[in-house]
Amino acid sequence: MLSAEIALSFTSPPLNLNQRMHWAQKAKITKAIRDEVAVKARPLADQFTGQHFEVTLHWQPRDNRRRDEENPVPTLKAACDGLVDAGLAVDDTPAEMRKHMPVIHPHAKGVKPACWLEVRAA
Repeated sequence: MLSAEIALSFTSPPLNLNQRMHWAQKAKITKAIRDEVAVKARPLADQFTGQHFEVTLHWQPRDNRRRDEENPVPTLKAACDGLVDAGLAVDDTPAEMRKHMPVIHPHAKGVKPACWLEVRAA
C-alpha cells in the first residue's frame, strides 16, 4: 500500500479551534502551513495523483495534558490545502481525499514533540 509521512517543522499545531486571533494573523499562519506542506509533498505528486487517499495529522505533544482531538482540525485543513497546492489532488473534497481526525499520541519521556502528516492511498 502506498503511504508517506511528511515531517512538519512545528512541534504543536499552529492553528486550533480554541484560538481567537485577527483574520490577517490567521491567514498568515494558514499560508505558512500550506506552503510548507506543498513544498514537502510536491515530490509525492506523481505517486498520489489520480488516487483517492487518506490524510491524518499526527501530534506528539511535549506533555501529558488532556487535549481534544478535534482542536488541531484547522491545522489539518490548511495542510490538506497544501496537498492540493502540491498537486496530489485537484481539491480537498471527499471525492479526492479522506481526512481523518487528528491523532494525538501519548506523551513519551525522551520523545521530542513533533507534528507530521500521514498520507495513504485508500
